[in-house]
Amino acid sequence: MSLQVNAQIGGSMSRLLIVHHTPSPHCQEMFEAVVSGATDPEIEDVEVIRRAALSVSASDFLDADGYVLGTPANLGSISGALKHAFDGAYYQILDSTKGRPFGAYFHGNQGTEGAQRALDSITTGLGWSRAVADVVVSEKPTKADLEACWELGATMAAQLMES
Repeated sequence: MSLQVNAQIGGSMSRLLIVHHTPSPHCQEMFEAVVSGATDPEIEDVEVIRRAALSVSASDFLDADGYVLGTPANLGSISGALKHAFDGAYYQILDSTKGRPFGAYFHGNQGTEGAQRALDSITTGLGWSRAVADVVVSEKPTKADLEACWELGATMAAQLMES
Protein backbone atom coordinates (compact mmCIF):
# COMPACT_ATOMS: atom_id res chain seq x y z
CA MET A 1 0.00 0.00 0.00
CA SER A 2 1.49 3.34 -0.94
CA LEU A 3 1.96 6.04 1.65
CA GLN A 4 -0.51 8.25 -0.18
CA VAL A 5 -3.24 5.61 -0.18
CA ASN A 6 -2.42 4.72 3.41
CA ALA A 7 -2.84 8.36 4.44
CA GLN A 8 -6.16 8.57 2.62
CA ILE A 9 -7.65 5.71 4.63
CA GLY A 10 -6.40 7.12 7.91
CA GLY A 11 -3.52 4.70 8.42
CA SER A 12 -0.07 5.70 9.51
CA MET A 13 3.45 4.46 9.26
CA SER A 14 4.56 2.02 11.94
CA ARG A 15 7.67 2.80 13.97
CA LEU A 16 10.41 0.39 14.96
CA LEU A 17 12.68 1.73 17.69
CA ILE A 18 16.18 0.25 17.87
CA VAL A 19 17.70 1.00 21.28
CA HIS A 20 21.33 0.01 21.43
CA HIS A 21 24.54 0.31 23.40
CA THR A 22 27.37 -0.09 20.94
CA PRO A 23 30.72 0.34 22.69
CA SER A 24 32.78 -2.09 20.60
CA PRO A 25 33.45 -2.89 16.94
CA HIS A 26 31.66 -6.25 17.39
CA CYS A 27 28.52 -4.56 18.76
CA GLN A 28 28.74 -2.00 15.94
CA GLU A 29 28.77 -4.77 13.32
CA MET A 30 25.72 -6.37 14.91
CA PHE A 31 23.88 -3.04 15.16
CA GLU A 32 24.58 -2.23 11.50
CA ALA A 33 23.30 -5.66 10.43
CA VAL A 34 20.07 -5.17 12.43
CA VAL A 35 19.54 -1.72 10.88
CA SER A 36 20.25 -3.11 7.40
CA GLY A 37 17.59 -5.79 7.87
CA ALA A 38 15.05 -3.37 9.32
CA THR A 39 15.53 -0.90 6.47
CA ASP A 40 15.46 -3.46 3.65
CA PRO A 41 13.82 -1.85 0.59
CA GLU A 42 11.16 -4.58 0.49
CA ILE A 43 9.81 -3.36 3.85
CA GLU A 44 7.37 -0.51 3.39
CA ASP A 45 5.56 1.85 5.74
CA VAL A 46 7.90 1.22 8.68
CA GLU A 47 10.02 4.05 10.02
CA VAL A 48 13.17 2.79 11.73
CA ILE A 49 14.36 5.00 14.57
CA ARG A 50 17.79 4.41 16.08
CA ARG A 51 18.61 5.63 19.56
CA ALA A 52 21.70 5.12 21.65
CA ALA A 53 20.63 3.75 25.03
CA LEU A 54 21.97 6.83 26.83
CA SER A 55 19.88 9.21 24.68
CA VAL A 56 16.55 7.37 24.31
CA SER A 57 13.56 9.01 25.98
CA ALA A 58 10.25 7.78 27.31
CA SER A 59 8.53 9.49 24.38
CA ASP A 60 10.72 7.48 21.97
CA PHE A 61 9.36 4.29 23.56
CA LEU A 62 5.79 5.61 23.59
CA ASP A 63 5.92 6.66 19.93
CA ALA A 64 7.18 3.26 18.73
CA ASP A 65 5.10 0.24 17.77
CA GLY A 66 7.88 -2.31 18.38
CA TYR A 67 11.44 -2.52 19.61
CA VAL A 68 14.83 -4.07 18.97
CA LEU A 69 17.14 -3.92 21.97
CA GLY A 70 20.89 -4.40 21.59
CA THR A 71 23.43 -4.73 24.36
CA PRO A 72 26.75 -6.21 25.31
CA ALA A 73 26.71 -8.55 28.28
CA ASN A 74 28.73 -6.68 30.88
CA LEU A 75 29.66 -8.26 34.20
CA GLY A 76 26.82 -10.76 33.87
CA SER A 77 24.07 -8.31 32.94
CA ILE A 78 22.84 -5.87 30.31
CA SER A 79 24.92 -2.76 29.80
CA GLY A 80 24.53 0.03 32.33
CA ALA A 81 23.44 2.25 29.44
CA LEU A 82 20.49 0.02 28.51
CA LYS A 83 19.56 -0.35 32.19
CA HIS A 84 19.67 3.46 32.46
CA ALA A 85 17.32 3.75 29.45
CA PHE A 86 14.74 1.60 31.21
CA ASP A 87 15.32 3.21 34.62
CA GLY A 88 14.52 6.60 33.12
CA ALA A 89 11.41 5.55 31.20
CA TYR A 90 9.95 2.51 32.97
CA TYR A 91 7.04 4.04 34.87
CA GLN A 92 6.21 6.47 32.08
CA ILE A 93 5.85 3.64 29.55
CA LEU A 94 4.57 0.88 31.84
CA ASP A 95 0.85 1.06 31.09
CA SER A 96 1.05 2.40 27.55
CA THR A 97 3.35 -0.13 25.85
CA LYS A 98 1.90 -3.46 27.06
CA GLY A 99 1.75 -6.12 24.37
CA ARG A 100 4.18 -4.42 22.02
CA PRO A 101 6.57 -6.75 20.19
CA PHE A 102 10.31 -6.78 20.73
CA GLY A 103 13.45 -8.61 19.77
CA ALA A 104 16.95 -8.45 21.23
CA TYR A 105 20.56 -9.09 20.39
CA PHE A 106 23.42 -9.65 22.81
CA HIS A 107 27.18 -9.74 22.49
CA GLY A 108 29.24 -11.35 25.19
CA ASN A 109 32.71 -12.79 25.48
CA GLN A 110 31.99 -14.71 28.69
CA GLY A 111 28.32 -15.71 28.38
CA THR A 112 25.12 -13.75 28.13
CA GLU A 113 22.75 -15.67 30.40
CA GLY A 114 22.65 -12.96 33.08
CA ALA A 115 22.03 -10.25 30.50
CA GLN A 116 19.23 -12.26 28.91
CA ARG A 117 17.62 -12.83 32.33
CA ALA A 118 17.85 -9.12 33.17
CA LEU A 119 16.23 -8.09 29.89
CA ASP A 120 13.56 -10.79 30.30
CA SER A 121 12.71 -9.34 33.72
CA ILE A 122 12.36 -5.83 32.35
CA THR A 123 10.32 -6.76 29.28
CA THR A 124 8.10 -9.13 31.27
CA GLY A 125 7.44 -6.33 33.75
CA LEU A 126 6.47 -4.05 30.87
CA GLY A 127 4.23 -6.72 29.38
CA TRP A 128 6.06 -6.71 26.05
CA SER A 129 5.76 -9.67 23.70
CA ARG A 130 8.87 -11.45 22.40
CA ALA A 131 8.37 -11.52 18.63
CA VAL A 132 11.57 -13.28 17.62
CA ALA A 133 14.28 -15.34 19.32
CA ASP A 134 17.28 -13.54 20.78
CA VAL A 135 20.44 -13.32 18.71
CA VAL A 136 23.40 -14.17 20.93
CA VAL A 137 26.97 -13.74 19.73
CA SER A 138 30.23 -14.57 21.48
CA GLU A 139 33.58 -13.22 20.36
CA LYS A 140 33.85 -11.79 16.82
CA PRO A 141 30.54 -12.04 14.91
CA THR A 142 30.66 -14.58 12.08
CA LYS A 143 28.89 -14.17 8.76
CA ALA A 144 26.08 -16.38 10.11
CA ASP A 145 25.84 -14.21 13.26
CA LEU A 146 25.50 -11.06 11.17
CA GLU A 147 22.89 -12.75 8.97
CA ALA A 148 20.94 -13.61 12.14
CA CYS A 149 21.13 -9.93 13.18
CA TRP A 150 19.91 -8.89 9.72
CA GLU A 151 17.01 -11.37 10.04
CA LEU A 152 16.16 -9.98 13.49
CA GLY A 153 15.84 -6.44 12.12
CA ALA A 154 13.98 -7.55 8.99
CA THR A 155 11.57 -9.79 10.92
CA MET A 156 10.69 -7.10 13.43
CA ALA A 157 10.11 -4.49 10.71
CA ALA A 158 8.12 -6.92 8.54
CA GLN A 159 5.86 -7.77 11.49
CA LEU A 160 5.14 -4.07 12.00
CA MET A 161 4.52 -3.63 8.27
CA GLU A 162 1.82 -6.28 8.44
CA SER A 163 0.12 -4.90 11.54
